[in-house]
Amino acid sequence: MNTPDSASTLPRRSFLKSAALATGAAAVATTPRFLSAAERARSIGANSRIRIAQIGCGSRGRTAHMDGILKHVEKTNFDIVAVCDPWSKAREEANAMVQKFLKHDVKMCGSYREVLAMKDVDAVMVASPDFHHTTHLEAAAKAGKHIYIEKPLATEMDKLVRAYDAAKAAQAAGSIIQVGTQLRSLPGIVGAREVVKSGILGKISRVDETRNSTPPYWYSYLKRDVQAKDVDWKEFLGDRKDRPFDARQYAAWYGYLEFCQGPVPQWGAHFLDLMHYVTDCGFPLECMCMGGSTYWNDENKFTVPDNVIATWMYPEGMMVTSSNNFANSAGNTRKFFGEKGTLAVDNWNAPTYSADGGPKRDGKIRGKVEVTPIDRPDHFLNWLQCMRTGETPHASIDAGYQHAIAVLMAVISYDTGKKTKYDPKQRKILTA
Repeated sequence: MNTPDSASTLPRRSFLKSAALATGAAAVATTPRFLSAAERARSIGANSRIRIAQIGCGSRGRTAHMDGILKHVEKTNFDIVAVCDPWSKAREEANAMVQKFLKHDVKMCGSYREVLAMKDVDAVMVASPDFHHTTHLEAAAKAGKHIYIEKPLATEMDKLVRAYDAAKAAQAAGSIIQVGTQLRSLPGIVGAREVVKSGILGKISRVDETRNSTPPYWYSYLKRDVQAKDVDWKEFLGDRKDRPFDARQYAAWYGYLEFCQGPVPQWGAHFLDLMHYVTDCGFPLECMCMGGSTYWNDENKFTVPDNVIATWMYPEGMMVTSSNNFANSAGNTRKFFGEKGTLAVDNWNAPTYSADGGPKRDGKIRGKVEVTPIDRPDHFLNWLQCMRTGETPHASIDAGYQHAIAVLMAVISYDTGKKTKYDPKQRKILTA
């Protein structure tokens, strides 16, 4: 058991909050320095540079993760020391980004195992393909790293439970884990949560999202020039069935159910997490999901649905729907329907609300009202700050687990054609 006098026995990368508070601004060195192995094992202090590795260097890893964090490099104290991807071209491009912004090369790894074996890596950002998320989360948690993990959190229930348990154990030992559902960090969404909490809309009975586009987003990845000689194909496949190298499957893995389960987990995870956050609801009780590949049937033989709708029932009496159509881009909307009015989040950054449709509207809402935004640090800055303070980040591992349950209920319903129910005691998704 740790005591205030036994800092040297604290778990790896745990935090000394009292020390950070006591030193305050005076502790910030004018010239950042790297931690020694012994120092790093005790804490990340206010004057110590956090060493970060990027796992998954595709478009999400570079344009979201690395772009997202590098804009904070002047105001925070971190370095990117390694990048990892089975495709050599992707990790070379990630290394080039670090060269441009941080003026040095990084270690380039083909496997996440190499990264997690590096003792000088404090934190990892994971933007690997969906079916790898639980593998990389569980391994990083067991390695005692701080973690930024992309959504959807999981593609299989048993792996979700294992990864979640490992993450909770790592969190208890001091790891900071941020799930990549970044809408929680938008000022407009934080303001929308306050509107719902105020009760001005009354009881929320239904929440709907229709998010359409054309063509499906996975087609844009076909243009990637992937050569077998540049890819560790077995590393990419992981626990999936072995097969000869397929450049199309690697380049556009978003379009194949074996690697990605389609727009409900991909886009719906953002909507579900937003809805969970704004309404502060519990886990869904049951779900039905229908859809299919109804329009985009060509030589690519994509298998994820291009037309799909999922419906959940929540214990608060809310019905929630997520719908995607990739054969027609019209009809996009995102609304919370209350008994006294309606909250429209059609624009993430500028939600509005009105008395429209409310059977118990009471005159307190006049016209269309713009939600008052509430400033907070963006998602990456929040993660960086929490590594210093030890606070829980905006999208905790518990929030990630909640959206993953909802997503998997829909995926299993789509696969089986049956209604699904979540049993929180057994931590199982059952079919009716």
